[in-house]
Amino acid sequence: MPELPEVETVRKTLVKLVQSKQIENITVYWPKIIKTPLEVEQFIDALKGETIVDVGRRGKFLIIYTGQYALVSHLRMEGRYGLYQQEEPFDKHTHVIFHFTDGTELRYRDVRKFGTMHLYTKGEEFKKPPLMELGPEPFSKEFTKQYLKSKLSKTNRKIKPALLDQTILVGLGNIYVDEALFRAGIHPERLASSLTDKEIATLHKEIADTLGEAVKKGGSTIRSYVNSQGEIGMFQLELYAYGREGDACKRCGTPLEKMKVGGRGTHYCPNCQRLNS
Repeated sequence: MPELPEVETVRKTLVKLVQSKQIENITVYWPKIIKTPLEVEQFIDALKGETIVDVGRRGKFLIIYTGQYALVSHLRMEGRYGLYQQEEPFDKHTHVIFHFTDGTELRYRDVRKFGTMHLYTKGEEFKKPPLMELGPEPFSKEFTKQYLKSKLSKTNRKIKPALLDQTILVGLGNIYVDEALFRAGIHPERLASSLTDKEIATLHKEIADTLGEAVKKGGSTIRSYVNSQGEIGMFQLELYAYGREGDACKRCGTPLEKMKVGGRGTHYCPNCQRLNS
């Protein structure tokens, strides 16, 4: 699933492709993707004639802004946007097409059909699901060491599932939690409430640094992720832990291991991230 760096990369490329384009019509081939409003016809009628003015992001969600509306889009596992000429063919996995007045089309393609779209009047998007309960952004002034300490000290969960909780902090998924924990030297099965002030300060820094570096590199291309221009991310070349089971740790040379934590595949170094350290 694309995480914050991948979604931010999509946002930056998508805004260059569609800003100032006017929507002439919309074709929806898989209505279940449209969650709000419940009637697809209302979704289409609302956006007809609207002009895209910006593309924002909140956590792992894209927000396509028009003059009156905010379209909240979650890519989930396989969702992709791409800009095409209207005469170009499309396959069975293309489920929503935004037809622009200039003859181009913004197409949403999703092999697994897990993606979602919610349409709200601009200004309402943060007061309704799915954005209303999200925690702070990792680059925001609200995400302080004290905030992280206050959240982790109140949970009995292990640190990995706690960091995956989007109500605590948005944007982190399986890849970047593994990476941040490795960099911080924290075992993914440690109880979140057991972290010392020093460990929390280190983890706070590594979360921001890891995500910041990943954004600069265009994210990580794991499985089928690409940005809206078909370009792959390059941060996967910088990964210390995720997807490197059996490889030598880049710090100590110990073979990396993989296990399940909170039902998620988790990569770590048994030497650098000791459970009882």
